[in-house]
Parts: sequence; C-alpha cells; structure tokens
Amino acid sequence: MAHRVCPWWLGYWLICPLRRRGQDPAAILAPHVNQGMTVLEPGSGMGFFTLDLANLVGASGRVIAVDIQPKMLERLKSRAAKAGLLGRIDARLASPGSMGITDLRSSIDFTLAFAVVHEFLDVARFFAEVAAASKPNASLLLAEPKGHVKASEFDSELQAARQAGFNLVDRPSIRRSQAALLKKA
Repeated sequence: MAHRVCPWWLGYWLICPLRRRGQDPAAILAPHVNQGMTVLEPGSGMGFFTLDLANLVGASGRVIAVDIQPKMLERLKSRAAKAGLLGRIDARLASPGSMGITDLRSSIDFTLAFAVVHEFLDVARFFAEVAAASKPNASLLLAEPKGHVKASEFDSELQAARQAGFNLVDRPSIRRSQAALLKKA
C-alpha cells in the first residue's frame, strides 16, 4: 500500500460526534486504561480518542499525543483546553521518519494505535519505537479500518509487532475495524 497521511482537514470529520455511535472511545478504552497511567497515542489527530484517554488517566495520569501535522495538534490542544484536560496531555509534533519519543523509554503503560500504523513509512520502526517506550507488560491496542487496510496488511503489522516484542493477547471486536490487543513481553 502506498504511504499516505490523512489530510488535516479530514480531522474535522474524524471528530464528528456521530462517529461515537459506532466507535465509542470510552467503551473501547475503558477496559485498558486506568487512572495514573501514562498513555501513548500516535496519530492522535484532533483528539477523537485523546480527550477520553485524558479523562480515563485522571489528574495523576498523562497522555502523550503524537502527530506529524501541526494543524491537527493545534485543534487537539484547543479542544483539550475547552474540556479542562490540557494539563494531562503532552501534544508532540513528530517527523515522518520518527515519533521522537526516545525520552519516554520504558515509561508507557498503554498505547493506542487506532487507524494509524498503515500511515507510517516504516511499520517495523513504529513498533520498535513503541516497544522501547513501553514498560514490561504494557498493552498496545492496534486497530485498522477494514475497508482501508487489507487483512494481509494487518497480518504484516501483527508480525512486525511480534518482532518488536509484542505478543497477541486478544482480538477485540471494534466496529469497522480489524483489532488486536498486544502485550509487551
């Protein structure tokens, strides 16, 4: 599949409240995220999941939201400020070749990679960066859109995750998505 990043203006559609009917962030995330956790969200966009993550981690937790598009992060920070959650969110601008998270070594409890891994230039590098940032036994919820990412491509992503040190734990059901819950060995 050719590398293509979601255009920033499409972010407005992605945060549409109607989307919550089919993909409710709180329902998807609640089984995996607790107060006090440090969560990594690559490809956060304008924050469809980010605000719910910030609520779930509570005042003692932190969400590191990473995106390569400044306009996405600007809108995310604006939405977080309005919700009173900006203090829990570390919004970071990444480069196309790296998320720039080396300072997070062994500090992440949970990573949400929702409809984003297929946008990375180097999938193996993505999983290597997440693995390096993750604590032992940290979880990674990987989900890709069924209509956009072929099953064979998703299987290749799972293989890259295994090579980076993540083991498949579950295949949760998420509407319109192929999903896997992984745990760092």
